[in-house]
Amino acid sequence: MSAMADLPLLRVRDVAVYYGTTLGCRDVGFDLWPGEVLGVVGESGSGKTTLLNCLSASLPPARGLIEYQARPGEMVDLYGLSESQRRRLQRTEWGIVHQHPRDGLRLGVSAGANVAERLMALGERHYGRIRQTAEDWLRKVEIDVGRIDHRPDTFSGGMQQRLQIARNLVIEPRLIFMDEPTGGLDVSVQARLLDLLRQLVHELNLSALIVTHDLAVVRLLAQRLIVMYRGEIVEAGLTDQVLDDPQHPYTQLLVSAVLQP
Repeated sequence: MSAMADLPLLRVRDVAVYYGTTLGCRDVGFDLWPGEVLGVVGESGSGKTTLLNCLSASLPPARGLIEYQARPGEMVDLYGLSESQRRRLQRTEWGIVHQHPRDGLRLGVSAGANVAERLMALGERHYGRIRQTAEDWLRKVEIDVGRIDHRPDTFSGGMQQRLQIARNLVIEPRLIFMDEPTGGLDVSVQARLLDLLRQLVHELNLSALIVTHDLAVVRLLAQRLIVMYRGEIVEAGLTDQVLDDPQHPYTQLLVSAVLQP
């Protein structure tokens, strides 16, 4: 077995975050493996978005360790890296899909430029190849290629979210973070977007961490599931196992709320 397969892509141990005296999350620990999609669920205020910000190098923890497999067989302390090294990871190896696509898009430039910028961050400079790749990705996320020169603020919310996904996946990231990727969209749009995400996750063999309050999202996309309550992990396991046979009272409450007519 290779060194890469022996080590997780992300290793989290005893992470805690506080906002002054207010708890964000505490004693959080898990491994995320290459090619795995891990879901994090909980109500608003459960600590899941705080955790995502911490893992994606946007919010330093008060204590704990977050390690990333930067190269085969080599785990590095994420917050032991310099700020410029962390920014480089965010640009070249990671993707972050925000709940509100406007937070992850540049609204003042075209759809094609939003995708092209990520390629240029990797060093691509050939205009023809960049535009062709941008066109290919617009097709993949089911956006009319004729809209490539249109600005995102002329798109619907669902189209903006698909464009944000293309912007993040065009670099074939090693790790992608998703924060409520279907939040705020109409039910029919949510369903189509979920189908698209499931297809892309499978095709690209993505490693991903998905934060959501929607159990249907993790049921469809995640192999494993973490349940957070009041800043702590209260249950973890295979997604179907946790959702079909929840052990913790809070998880039971979440699942029963979904099942109620």
